[in-house]
Amino acid sequence: MRLYSSVTTISMMGLTLYQVAVETDVSNGLPGISMVGYASSQVKEAQERVRTALKNSGFSLPPRKITVNLAPAGVRKEGAHFDLPLALSILAAYGEILGKELEGVMAAGELALNGEVNPVPGILPMADYARRHGIQRMIVPYANQGEGQLLPGIQVAGVRTVREAYEYLKGEFQPERLPPAAEKPGNSREDFADIQGQEGAKRAAEISASGFHNLLLIGPPGTGKSMIARRMPGILPKLTEEESLEISSIYSISGLLNDDTPKVEERPFRAPHHTVSPQALAGGGRIPKPGEISLAHRGV
Repeated sequence: MRLYSSVTTISMMGLTLYQVAVETDVSNGLPGISMVGYASSQVKEAQERVRTALKNSGFSLPPRKITVNLAPAGVRKEGAHFDLPLALSILAAYGEILGKELEGVMAAGELALNGEVNPVPGILPMADYARRHGIQRMIVPYANQGEGQLLPGIQVAGVRTVREAYEYLKGEFQPERLPPAAEKPGNSREDFADIQGQEGAKRAAEISASGFHNLLLIGPPGTGKSMIARRMPGILPKLTEEESLEISSIYSISGLLNDDTPKVEERPFRAPHHTVSPQALAGGGRIPKPGEISLAHRGV
């Protein structure tokens, strides 16, 4: 039996990402899982999900004392995406997975009690971080595979269950690669040419759009301010590939990407209500999340 293992994953704090090693040690003693390393209660709950998911996936592990450390200990760990790397780390500590099979691999995903791997937010920026730091392979939930495949230079494997993740590392399972997303025909935005009158406001909007300047529209209700603003993304230049990935990373962290929209291909338009809170507008909160200003990045 191998008594120690380490699996790489990512911790997110707002838009900042940190590399985290999920270290596991198995020893004799009172059976149970002890988790250290500045983990939130959400992460500590993973031990019960992982234990049950492994049992229901057909893994028979002898009762042992399991110690898990999330390093570096100075960074707070939030999110349910630690479930999958924790499960793989436990399997490796028990000798079910060899250390060389985990080299150059990063994992992220939430586990259900039946062993299924559920989607998590932030896979796109995680994959980008992994690629920039020399990680060759990444194991993600199947529902998030479309996000990870947007980036060249890293092999992203989408798995439906923890058993599939185990078999992938053992070389017994090859995840199917999703076909490229079909391009959407034309521009789905409302047309700026629909605006009648308001020549001065339209001229200001065109100048603002051409130079990416700020614009303030003031006037009584019903004069067309929102109508002009809503149509401004249609006269802005098309997104470059770099801009598209930049915006998509923000939306991925916010959990706004899905199978139908794995990538933001049009400039965003956000229209928050005037009663929006400062945290919702500028971002933040106890667990920092992007606000409306960040979601409107490179758009309106």
